[in-house]
Amino acid sequence: MPREPLSVVVITYNNADTLDACLREVDWADEIVVLDSGSTDDTVAIAERHGARVAVHPFDDYGPQKQRAIDLARHDWVLNLDADEILSPGTRGVIERALEHPRHAGYRLPRRERMFWTVQHRRSWRNGHLRLFDRRRGRMNDVEVHAAVEVDGPVKTLRAADFVNDGDGDITTRVDKINRYTTGMVAYKLRRRQRFTGLRMVLYPPVFFLRQYIGKRYFLNGWAGFIASVTGAFYAFLKYAKLHEARERQRASSRRGSEPVEPR
Repeated sequence: MPREPLSVVVITYNNADTLDACLREVDWADEIVVLDSGSTDDTVAIAERHGARVAVHPFDDYGPQKQRAIDLARHDWVLNLDADEILSPGTRGVIERALEHPRHAGYRLPRRERMFWTVQHRRSWRNGHLRLFDRRRGRMNDVEVHAAVEVDGPVKTLRAADFVNDGDGDITTRVDKINRYTTGMVAYKLRRRQRFTGLRMVLYPPVFFLRQYIGKRYFLNGWAGFIASVTGAFYAFLKYAKLHEARERQRASSRRGSEPVEPR
């Protein structure tokens, strides 16, 4: 049965180590669009080898760059992937069936995380991410670091499908990413004027750990699941710690600016 034509969009920067696996699993799509930020490795060559339409634009932020890639697509239905994300076997069929008579503005795909030396167990909880959508009814939002698609209309989760985020191959990479992401979120959280930062810093990390390790069944992944839950709790702590630090610096700067200047 005919389905809606599909464009796959990916933004890249020096992703030669993961891009081939990503594009290999979507070579059935009607179009692949790769928006590169000036890679110096084989990223562009790999994209071209898979028949992708490649464009180049300097990177300013995740959300705007993703939106540029979406705007380059020729078809209304878009599958938005990162260069280190790989569709699992069987997901193609689920997506194609959904696009035969799409009744929703978008579809969430459950995501399994790479947990260092292994991949998240299928029976642990997989968070759904809105990646398949009608671009006439959706756009990227303006959240720093964690920008995502928002659509005007109903959304459904395709539970029979999933994809793997293959980005964090070791603990060092995970911790480096946590540090970058939490720094990038400070300005956004300052604008939101989030309250009770100190209380969140104390209480949220242990709650996060228990939610991941027990609630989401990360214990099924053995020590990898334990370490992923601990580093996730560290992420929860660090984003509020950095927000608290930024506010203290603002207060200190304000106090210095209001102090009278003594005559010489």
